Amino acid sequence: MKKLIYIYIIFCLSLQSCSNDFIEIAPQASVTTANFYKTQSQFEQALIGSYESIRDAKGSVASWVMGEMRSDNTHYEYNNLNRGVSYSEREDTAGFLDDNSSSYISSKYNSCYTGIARVNQILDKIDAADFSLQTKDRISGEAKFIRALLYFELVRYFGGVSLHLNAVEGAAQAYLQRSSVAEVYQAIESDLNDAIQQLPVASFPQNGRATKGAAQVLLADAFMAQKKYANAETALKATLQMGYELMPDYSSVFNINNKNSKESIFEVQYQEGNQGQQSNFLYPFLPLSSDVSLITGIQSQNRNGGGWNTPTQEMIESYEPGDSRLEASIGIIEGTGPVGEMVIEKVTSPLNYTTPENKRSYAYIKKYQNTHSVINNTDDNFPIYRYSDALLLLAEALNEQGKTAEALTHLNRVRERAGLLPSVEVNQGALQDIILHERRVEFAFENKRWLDLVRTDRAIEVMNQHGQYLKTLHPILRDVSYNVTTNRLLFPIPQREILIGRLEQNPGY
Repeated sequence: MKKLIYIYIIFCLSLQSCSNDFIEIAPQASVTTANFYKTQSQFEQALIGSYESIRDAKGSVASWVMGEMRSDNTHYEYNNLNRGVSYSEREDTAGFLDDNSSSYISSKYNSCYTGIARVNQILDKIDAADFSLQTKDRISGEAKFIRALLYFELVRYFGGVSLHLNAVEGAAQAYLQRSSVAEVYQAIESDLNDAIQQLPVASFPQNGRATKGAAQVLLADAFMAQKKYANAETALKATLQMGYELMPDYSSVFNINNKNSKESIFEVQYQEGNQGQQSNFLYPFLPLSSDVSLITGIQSQNRNGGGWNTPTQEMIESYEPGDSRLEASIGIIEGTGPVGEMVIEKVTSPLNYTTPENKRSYAYIKKYQNTHSVINNTDDNFPIYRYSDALLLLAEALNEQGKTAEALTHLNRVRERAGLLPSVEVNQGALQDIILHERRVEFAFENKRWLDLVRTDRAIEVMNQHGQYLKTLHPILRDVSYNVTTNRLLFPIPQREILIGRLEQNPGY
C-alpha cells in the first residue's frame, strides 16, 4: 500500500513540474479558437459565418414582425383555427401587447449577439495571422461593417445594450451591464469609420460583400437616427460618387435576375436549392390555403404558414395616382371561403379594385414573388440598403438643415422613377411629410417603416391613430391594444438576459 502511495505522489509531482506547453495543447482532432484562426482561408470561412448571422438578424420572421407589422403598413388575418403561441406572439407585437417572454424579440436580440461574437473572434485574432495586410484590412473592414450593422439593429430596437467589442474569454466578460445609447452609437461610428477606410468601392455586378458605399450609407443612417444631419449629408454625398444608379423600372429591382444590381448597396444573400441557403419571404405573406399555385406557379399549399404581414387598405390607398410602385409591391387575391380555407380563384391588381359581392379578397406582398421550383424555397435576396435609400436620406438630411431646394433634387429622382410628377414643395415642414411618405411607399415591406416612424418622432401619433382605424375593421382586437406610449418605442430586453446578466429592463415592461 505504501508503495502505491509513493507512486501516486511521484505522479502528482511530475504533473506539477510539466511545462505549460504540455497542459495547454489545443485538441488536434477538433476545430477550436486556438487552432483555427491561422490562415486566410480560415478567416474567410469565419467571415462567411458572420455574414450568415445577418440573415437571422435582418431577414428573419422577427424582422418583419418587429419592423413592418409593428407599423401602419401591414396587419394580419386572425386565424381562429390556430391559436399557437408563435401566432399570438406575432399578433401581440403588432398590437403593442408584446412582453419580455416573446420568442421573436429574443430571436432578434440573440441573433445580433451571435453575429457580434463571431466578428469579435475575427478581429481579436487577425493581427497575429500570417497573410497580406491588404487582405487583413479588407476582412477587418467587412467584419466591422457587420458588427456596426448588428449594433445599429440592437440600439434602435432595444436602446442602450451591452457593448462587447472583444471576444468573450470568461464569465466576467460575458455579462456586461448595458451601455448608454450614446456609447453604442460611438462604437458604431468608430467601426464604420474604420470600415470606410478598409473596404473597396463596389464593382458591378456585386458579390454580396460589404463595400465602402455600404459602410457610408450605414454610417449616414446612424447619423440620421441621432439627428446629426450635417454628418449624414457628408456621408451620403460621398456615396453619390460611387457608381450606384436607380434601376429604370421599380419592379425590376426585386427580380431575381437583378440581385446585387447597381441599385443595390447591401442586401442579405440567399440561394434557391438544396444547400440550405434558400429564402421563403413570399409564403408567410400569402393567405392560408390548400392551393396557392395561382400565385407561386407550382403545385403548392400554404395551410399553416400564411396570413401575415398583410398590406392594409389604408396602405393601398396611400399611394398617389399613377405611382407604379403600387402594382409592383402589392397584389390582390380573390376567392371564396373563410380564413384558413380560402379557395383562390383569381390574382389581380390592387389598382381601382373592389371586392365583388360573395367574394373575399386578400392583399399580399408581391415584390418578393419570383419564379421558383420548390415550395418555401425561393431565390430572393432581402434588401437592406438601396440607392433610393441614399437619395431619400440625403433629401431628408438637407431639408432638416433648411436646404429645401437641394433636397427636392434627390427626392424627385425617386419620384420620377415611380412615374410621378416632381415635387415643388418648399415649406420645410410640408416637405418632411412628403419625404416620410415617399420612404413609406418606396421601401414598403422592407422592414423600415416602424424605424422611420420612431426616428422622425411620428410613431406615437401615427400608430395610435392606426389602432383606432384597425379596431373599426377588426372588432376582435382588444381594447388595450395599440395603446402606444413612449415606453413602447423600444422593445423589452428578453427575460432570459435580465435573469442571467442582471440587466436593467426597459421602462414599462
